[in-house]
Amino acid sequence: MDKPLIGVIGGSGLYEMEGLKVLDELVLETPFGAPSDRFIVGKIGDKTVAFLARHGRGHRLLPSEVNYRANIYGMKLLGVQWIVSISAVGSMKEEIRPGHMVVPHQFIDRTRGRASTFFGEGIVAHVSMADPVCPILSEMLAHEAREAGVTVHEGGTYLCMEGPQFSTRAESRLYRDWGVAVIGMTNMPEAKLAREAEICYATLAMSTDYDCWHSSQAAVNVEMVVETLLRNVEKAKEIVKRVVKRLPVERNCPCAQALKDAIITQPHAIPEEAYHRLKPLIGRYIP
Repeated sequence: MDKPLIGVIGGSGLYEMEGLKVLDELVLETPFGAPSDRFIVGKIGDKTVAFLARHGRGHRLLPSEVNYRANIYGMKLLGVQWIVSISAVGSMKEEIRPGHMVVPHQFIDRTRGRASTFFGEGIVAHVSMADPVCPILSEMLAHEAREAGVTVHEGGTYLCMEGPQFSTRAESRLYRDWGVAVIGMTNMPEAKLAREAEICYATLAMSTDYDCWHSSQAAVNVEMVVETLLRNVEKAKEIVKRVVKRLPVERNCPCAQALKDAIITQPHAIPEEAYHRLKPLIGRYIP
C-alpha cells in the first residue's frame, strides 16, 4: 500500500464519500498515547489518503480531551505531508453567514492546559508560528471551494477557545472587537503540532452560526450547529476530493523545514529516550 501523503482530520462522516475506496483501518501506538480513533486509509482516484475522526467515531471526545499530539504524530508515522483540517466554527462577522466556509490564515490560541508541543523533557525547539497555515494548501483549499460553488472567505483569524461551553455574550463581543473572523474549539494546538511535525496544514472552517453576538439571531445551540453542519458536510467532501486530486505538489513552503533551525538543544545533550521519542520528527536533522 502506498504511503498516504494526504491526511484529513474532521468528523467521522468525511470518509464516507463517493469514490473513496477504503484499503485499511490502522490502529497506531505513539509515545504520546492513543490517537482519537483508527486511521482510515483509502484511495481517492490514484491518491492514498488517511482520514481521522478528531473526536472519535460517534463523537466521544470533548475538544479538550482530544489527544492532538497522538493524532499528528500518527499522521507523521504514516508519511503524511499535507493535512486538511475540517472544522465547525461560529461566525464573528456579519458577512460570514451560516453555511459559508472560511479558510483562515491566522489563529489566536485561547485554550488552557492542552499539551501543545512534542518537545520538552530534555529537548528544546522553538518553531516559527508567525504564519501558522501552509500558504500553498490554504490557497488550494479556497480555490477548490470556489470551484465547487461554495461561498468561501479566504483569510481572517480563527480564535480557538477551550470549550466545551459556548461563549458568553461578553466574550463573544470582546472577540468581535479583536477583529476575529471565526471561533472554534479544535484547531489549537493541532496547527502548532503540525508545524512542529513539518506537515503542511490548512483549515476548511464551516460556519454554522453567529455565536451569540448577533442581536437578530438566536444564541448558538447544538441543534443549530448540527443542522447547518449536516448541510455543509457534503460540500466539504467535494472540496476534499478536489484538493486531493491536486496533491502532492512541490513543498517549497516554510512548513517543510520548520525544524531546520528550531532545535536549540545540542545533540550530545539530548537524552536517548527523548531522541527516540522524537526521531520521526528530528531524525533528518539529528541522525
